[in-house]
Amino acid sequence: MKLISQLTYQNMKVLTVVCVILFSSSVTFAQSPEEKLKELGIELFIPPKPIANYVKAVRTGNLVFLAGHGPGKADGTNIKGRLGDDLTIEQGYEAARVSAIAMLSSLKAEIGDLNKVSRIVKVTGMVNSTANFYDQPKVINGCSDLLVEVFGEKGKHARAAVGMASLPSNIAVEIEMIVEVRD
Repeated sequence: MKLISQLTYQNMKVLTVVCVILFSSSVTFAQSPEEKLKELGIELFIPPKPIANYVKAVRTGNLVFLAGHGPGKADGTNIKGRLGDDLTIEQGYEAARVSAIAMLSSLKAEIGDLNKVSRIVKVTGMVNSTANFYDQPKVINGCSDLLVEVFGEKGKHARAAVGMASLPSNIAVEIEMIVEVRD
């Protein structure tokens, strides 16, 4: 009986050590969102000032509401055009990805560190498209796919992807996002 209780105690010690090693290694190898962006070759930028009377982000409690962002690049250029007319689904997908980078730039400017993101809650994507274009979800996947690449499970979100007859300055997409953050 004493041998069995000692064996069980030894097994429990070994199991505890194995658990500590596994937990430590998973924490050690986890990438931060900013490390993931760097690995993807993506550089965030200082967001330009809004073009009208609004702000890029509003934080209330633990939620950050990001205003609609178009596919604006760091150099100030935008991806313009209409899906179903002069842009392909692949070009629209890239525009949505660029919009996600612009939103992440504004989010970082608002909260200081993307490690504070608890969850991407909701994405609303508007696609500049013709009346007979029906692949808006494939376009907005450019944003959704990047968010999941960067944040993993925390990047999975509720979403809407809708077509619009036009968007400001003929931009290809405009996307807004709600993010849960922690201090």
